[in-house]
Amino acid sequence: MTDLVLSGKTAFVSGSGANIGRGVAVHLAKLGCNIVVNGSADENAARETADLVSRAGAQALVTMGDVGRSAAVADMAKAALSRFGTVDIVVNNASRRPHKPFLDMSEEDWHAVIDPALTAAFLTCRAFLPGMVDRGWGRIINFAGMKAINGYFEGAPISAAKHAVWGLTKALSTEFAPKGITVNTVSPGQIRKDSETEDDPARAAAIPTGFMGTSEDIAAMVGFLASPSARFVTGQMIAVNGGQTT
Repeated sequence: MTDLVLSGKTAFVSGSGANIGRGVAVHLAKLGCNIVVNGSADENAARETADLVSRAGAQALVTMGDVGRSAAVADMAKAALSRFGTVDIVVNNASRRPHKPFLDMSEEDWHAVIDPALTAAFLTCRAFLPGMVDRGWGRIINFAGMKAINGYFEGAPISAAKHAVWGLTKALSTEFAPKGITVNTVSPGQIRKDSETEDDPARAAAIPTGFMGTSEDIAAMVGFLASPSARFVTGQMIAVNGGQTT
């Protein structure tokens, strides 16, 4: 039986309607954590995740809204705190990754990527950090990405946002470590989507392990970083990519 190391805790997981976000939500639920499920458009998918969380033995709350918008985050935070009283863990997973040549990019295109990745991390941290400080315990787990860190072809705002999230991680980890709060970034490599039942042979061949990762591989790292065992790990970017470092 899974050790319920996060029993009594609550996690807000952005973009948890599918893929990595869903995997993280379900894994944290198995560790005893109640989950605030977030999606921006597909409420049915978010409710499917909530059902999986409930089956794992935890409580779930669905909060729909764009995490890149301050009013939406304020509303979701209010609902989460009203239901659970606390939010102890924030997982900033939501992002968008469209491809577009830089010179064809509008200001709207730029913000459509920057806001859900970078601005969202600022907004969710601002919403939930005060409670963590009051309780003397908290976990913030941000997301980068191997392609974003190396330089995303025709994805300038993706790389810019994820590098900035890494900077935010380092800054917040320094500021809030004395308060019992850790802040880290997970950088996934080649990860299969929920809809993919087999590895893409070409992509898998470029990975030293010889296979692509799954949402569960990323969720396992998030679970560790959220746990009491990771109390001395903060300010780090941890790559989960099968050894594919370039």
